Amino acid sequence: MDTTDRIRNALAGALHPARLEVLDESGKHVGHAGAIPGKTTHIRIIVESEAFRGKSRIDRHRMVNDLLKGEIADGLHALAIEAHAPGE
Repeated sequence: MDTTDRIRNALAGALHPARLEVLDESGKHVGHAGAIPGKTTHIRIIVESEAFRGKSRIDRHRMVNDLLKGEIADGLHALAIEAHAPGE
C-alpha cells in the first residue's frame, strides 16, 4: 500500500467523510526543500466530515495531523489541508 492509500484509509476510518480527496503533489515540488525523488513528500487533502462540525480551522487541522503523525514521522514533508463540515 502506498502513502496516499495509507492516508486515505486512516482518514476514512476515523472521520467517515462525505468527501475525501488525497492528492500527491510531490511532483510539483521537485528541487524544493523536503522533496525526495521517488517518495511521496507533499500531499493535499480535501475532506468533508461531520466530525469537523463546530470545530475551528486549527482544531480540524490538528485532528488530521494527529491521524497522520506516523506518515509525517516517516518523511511526509508538507500537508495542505482543506477540512470542512457538510454544507460549509
